[in-house]
Formats: sequence, structure tokens, C-alpha cells
Amino acid sequence: MTTFKDQETRDELWKAFFDSPEWKELLTYPTYENTVSHADIHFLYPTDYSDY
Repeated sequence: MTTFKDQETRDELWKAFFDSPEWKELLTYPTYENTVSHADIHFLYPTDYSDY
């Protein structure tokens, strides 16, 4: 689970992650081949009593 200030910030940071050379290198490792095939994305909002 990750948290972000807003969806725009989330999108920018995930794009930076996917575009990073380190991530692109990890994608070539046979160890990680076929480890993730699907991700469910849900946007949740904190309640008044949340610590966030």
C-alpha cells in the first residue's frame, strides 16, 4: 500500500519509477520473470480520524 498527496503526484512518481534505469535493469533479471501479472488499484481516502 502506498500513499500520495493526490492522484497527479501519484501518477508522476509512478512514471518516474517505471522510467528509471534501475527498474528497467531489474526487468531483465530471470529471477523476477513472471512475478507480477496483474495489479488491482484502489484509491482510498482517509477518514476524519485517520493518522494520515
